Amino acid sequence: MGDNRPVFQRIADDLRRQIDDGVLPVGARIPSRSELKRAYEASDQTVDRAVRVLKAAGYAEGQFGRGVFVADRAPIGTLLRSTGAVDSPFAARIALEGSPEGTPLTWEVSSTTDAACDRVARRLCIVPGTGVVRSVYEYLANRQPVQLATSWEPLAITEGTDVVFPECGPYARRGVRGRMAAIGIRVVRAEERVGSRPASSGEAEALGCSPGQCVTAVERTHYDADGRAVETSDIVVRADRWRLAYDIGFV
Repeated sequence: MGDNRPVFQRIADDLRRQIDDGVLPVGARIPSRSELKRAYEASDQTVDRAVRVLKAAGYAEGQFGRGVFVADRAPIGTLLRSTGAVDSPFAARIALEGSPEGTPLTWEVSSTTDAACDRVARRLCIVPGTGVVRSVYEYLANRQPVQLATSWEPLAITEGTDVVFPECGPYARRGVRGRMAAIGIRVVRAEERVGSRPASSGEAEALGCSPGQCVTAVERTHYDADGRAVETSDIVVRADRWRLAYDIGFV
């Protein structure tokens, strides 16, 4: 039986096999457009689309003025998620390949008041347009981009308290549970939903990958003892370079 896959997909799959098998090692140049056209008897548009598929999957990266090269897809490390880790927008511990656990992290954060969009409002069970505090985080390990995170908390819960901005005041950096406990709210559980999607242009620039490349996206929400959502976050990491590991304890 014939191969019913589109020609661009067959080209992309063939190149991917060559990369996986080491025929095209990390740093090797992907054949040029003219070379691919001759080899596969395909049009410019077809081979361009095949190369875009490789880039989006993290197999290749363009270098301006030089061409397209096989990207390094070896895992940088593991983001370790545990009871303590999910209390922060970041996986509190990371393990870099070949390095001990506990690699120090640096980060930048900015917090502003905002109106909840429909998606955030659904997760917080509030009316769209309701006031929230939006905190945007960028994390680095050994000066390498690791993770992006955006957190939202309802202003109705924190406004006028010492914990309204997560990284400011006397309870800064104490995590969601510690900060909420300071204003009399007991957080009893967190829910995480893990998926994947293409990176936006802004995410790709921050994380050092190509727009459209696959990222792992975690939606996390904290709940208090009454089942009220008190915080929700979007956490984004490069799917090709970081693994998520969950340490699940039982009591």
